[in-house]
Formats: sequence, C-alpha cells, structure tokens
Amino acid sequence: MERITVYPDTPHLRTLTSAIDALERGELVIYPTDTVYGIGCSIYKKRAIEQLYQIKGKSKFEHMSILCGSIHQAAEFVQISNTAYRILKRCFPGPYTIILPAKNCFSKLMLTRQKEVGVRISGLAICQLMVEELGFPILNTSVIYGKYETADEAYSEFDVSNEYTNAAGIMLDAGPLENAGVSTVFQINAMNEIRF
Repeated sequence: MERITVYPDTPHLRTLTSAIDALERGELVIYPTDTVYGIGCSIYKKRAIEQLYQIKGKSKFEHMSILCGSIHQAAEFVQISNTAYRILKRCFPGPYTIILPAKNCFSKLMLTRQKEVGVRISGLAICQLMVEELGFPILNTSVIYGKYETADEAYSEFDVSNEYTNAAGIMLDAGPLENAGVSTVFQINAMNEIRF
C-alpha cells in the first residue's frame, strides 16, 4: 500500500491525483473523513465493490454508504422528499450518515437490488475535492469503529498488516484523527419516518 501524506483541511489536487486514478482503476483507497478513516471504491467497479463487502464481512444484502459532494449529487442516486431535503440541509456537510430510499439506477450498480443506501457528505475539504474531481460518489465504509481508546491507538492499526491495508492500493495519510468518532446514523424512509 502506498501512503501519501495529506492535509485534510488544505489538500492539494496534485497530492490527490494518485488516489483518484486508483479509484478510477477499480482499487480501494483509504482516506480521512470528519469521523474516522474511510475506505472506499468507485461505485462503477463491481470487483472493487465485491472486495469492499468481503473485507468488511458484510452480506450483499446490507447497505453501505456513498460519499457525495453535495445534496444535488446525492439526489441522482437516492430519493429525497421535501422533508428529507430540509433534514439533509441541516445535517450536511457533517458527521452523519442518512439512510434513504435508493433509486433504481443505484440498485443496478450494486450487487443486489438494494432498496436503501446511506448518504454521507463530509465537511472535510479532502473528501469534497476527491469526490468533485472523481465526478461521482465513492462507495464508502469506515475502516475503524470506536474500539480504540485514543486516536494514536487507532492510527497504529495502519502500521500492521491487516485486511484494510492489504486490500487498499493507496492511503491518504493525515496522521491520527484527534476528533474521530463514528457518524450518527439515521434513516428517512419513503413515508418520511425518521428512525435512529
């Protein structure tokens, strides 16, 4: 795995070029978010999607999230009612994952006909720039949950051989994420019911 040092609040496009190229080739990439490190792939590369599900130990019937650059971009892949739009405007960008009904076009991209998908819009500049340059969302999941007591301990996970570092082609390395924590997840269904 190639590690590239990045500054998540002031990224340079030249620094991100390798990661964007890797995503376009169908590789997995590890990157910082405004919660924990994420690992993701192109939503258009089926083998990469399969690999991501495998290393996460997820069933093909479980949804993951897409990292989008804007609500407008998310609306291409999920159904956003007026109620949902108002909620998204209040939450994004920010450390939230909002599960929404998926559009048919998204279901066809995935391994199964999923009815829902999580949406993330990170406030971190590096995530915004990466998605903007790629031109479409990244299938995204977290690398590390809250099982570590400190950011340093969580970051040390990348110094040992594990399923994530073995699978990813590139890591955008911002060092320990001091304010890391898992995202708040809630669901807005087709009836505009909100579930946490």
